[in-house]
Amino acid sequence: MTARHLAAAAALAAVAVLATACGSAAPAAPDPHVPDAPEALTAANVDAWLDETLPGMLEAEGIAGASVAVVGGGEVLTTRGFGTAAPGTPVDPADTLFRPGSISKVFTATAVMQLVEAGELDLDADVAAYLDFEIERNYPDDLTLRHLLSHTAGFEERVAGLIGLDGEEVDLRAALATDPPEQVFRPGTTPSYSNYGNALAGYIVERVSGVPFEEYIEANLLQPLGMDSSSFRQPLPADLAGRVSEGYDDAGGPAQPFEYVGTPPAGALSATADDMAKFMLSQLGVGTQLLEAATREQMFSPALEADSLGAFAEAPRMTLGWFQEDQNGHRVVGHGGDTNFFHSHLNLYPEDGAGIYVSFNSTGTSGTATIGLRSGLMRDFADRYFPGETASTAVEGSNAELLAGTYHSSRGFHSTFLSALDLFSTTEITALDDGRIAFEADPGTLEPAVYEQVGPDLWREVGGERLLAVRVEGGEVTGIVHDAAFTLLPMDVERRLQLPLTIGALAVLLFGLLAWPAGALYRKLRRRPGPGPEGRRWRVLVRIAAACSVLAIAGWAAVVMLAMGLQDPSAALIRAVQVLQLAGALGLVPAVVRLVGEIRRRAGWRAVTGTVVTLLALGAVADFAIEFQLLSPNISY
Repeated sequence: MTARHLAAAAALAAVAVLATACGSAAPAAPDPHVPDAPEALTAANVDAWLDETLPGMLEAEGIAGASVAVVGGGEVLTTRGFGTAAPGTPVDPADTLFRPGSISKVFTATAVMQLVEAGELDLDADVAAYLDFEIERNYPDDLTLRHLLSHTAGFEERVAGLIGLDGEEVDLRAALATDPPEQVFRPGTTPSYSNYGNALAGYIVERVSGVPFEEYIEANLLQPLGMDSSSFRQPLPADLAGRVSEGYDDAGGPAQPFEYVGTPPAGALSATADDMAKFMLSQLGVGTQLLEAATREQMFSPALEADSLGAFAEAPRMTLGWFQEDQNGHRVVGHGGDTNFFHSHLNLYPEDGAGIYVSFNSTGTSGTATIGLRSGLMRDFADRYFPGETASTAVEGSNAELLAGTYHSSRGFHSTFLSALDLFSTTEITALDDGRIAFEADPGTLEPAVYEQVGPDLWREVGGERLLAVRVEGGEVTGIVHDAAFTLLPMDVERRLQLPLTIGALAVLLFGLLAWPAGALYRKLRRRPGPGPEGRRWRVLVRIAAACSVLAIAGWAAVVMLAMGLQDPSAALIRAVQVLQLAGALGLVPAVVRLVGEIRRRAGWRAVTGTVVTLLALGAVADFAIEFQLLSPNISY
């Protein structure tokens, strides 16, 4: 998921929080899934299903085009193109390249496992043995390739340089070694999706193989499989550049520029549906083999156990590059991918020898439409061709009340000024009277959901397949894992109160600033005396501090919008906003002096009360700035 989609999810989550605050009624639970007999997984049947399903999806959601591949029974069943790649140009599954985004990470993981298989890499050795630069650690534990491939290395998120709309060939080492994200979790303990971690694994491939990452992928993955219409290169080679689909905000919008991924191993792949079908078959053990069967099985199996993850191991986990996405009792591994404009998903059924890949070239009119489209398509595929039931029984006496509360995501900005976004992307869990828990917006689907407890640390979606694992320490919930690579972390009350307190404080300061000239005009028209000269200097300084505080928060809003829109705010702009913020915080000094002076000269309760309220407002804004690193010398993001 890109920065832009993090922002979209944050906005939707904020709406969900408001909805939850207005009432505690549970959303309606979906009807339990009743399995039917499987339909024949044949080319004719799959084509009929796609024809019934995809055109309507694209039209309803404002998506220009889609590319699809389905494999089964040891062969490619179909590759299809729907809609357009450019005005007047239909999507051709054999010719049109799409951008699968983070599905690229599976290619990177496969490359790592080739070198593990060859004895050149050790999954459990500290990565310092393979790097030519030092990674700053906050924990003494080894940081391994196993952690990098399973999103448990503990890195926070970074936005700067994630995706650009213009650029040139990326220097992978520079992108990784320059201002890396902070390690905020102990390795192996807290799933937290990380582009940086996967890209670091890709750089290790480059270092150990002795060739640039893109060249290694071409020589060892793409060429052996005959994927001659695919590449990690940015910009694309001349013979492919003219064949890549345009990307769109929505079907009615203008075409957008080719996107440059700042850390290519994590998301730079461009590929046709035909080529993706070749990759899927190889991963299923058909045709040309990139890995031995035992190594493929290792890739499909959970990377970490309970001795590392604790209670989190109860839920679906990350494998070495794949997400566990089991459906209807069938083993499924998968991976999604997003750029700004392309949105994709891939599912493999290792035991059933089948797979499906879909990629959309537009975000759609609703901003997050493709989240539902992709999950719906994967669900339909499972129900149609691999129906079944996953047995589970609710336990007696749940601990729903323990889970109720406000949470933020482990995949966030913990040590930078963007940490303030936590306040706008919270997840609310409500305990229901019947012992279940409810989400107004499930963090994985952004749809309403109800869960019931099916184990001491495990909760299952009512009428669905999704699972949550809960870690409880000292009688308190310390994390809830969902979707294998993401953890919900409890947000304490003090932090939750920061937003309403700061909004109230800004309102007080703004009112005071507006009242100042209004009061002067009123007194002039009424010919009433103004305040005396006592403390005039301090009044002026307090007003300056109030203006700086208001302007600083407005400036931060602009900086954040630029950063999340992938338009890098300059260091000069950020420093200028910090100067305003500091001036506002220093205004606490004249505010205190003014208050003391008013009390000493018995200025009256109105004057004293006004100064106290202003002092508290300045303090609230200053506290917000300190809590969310707005005054930090480090302006990384």
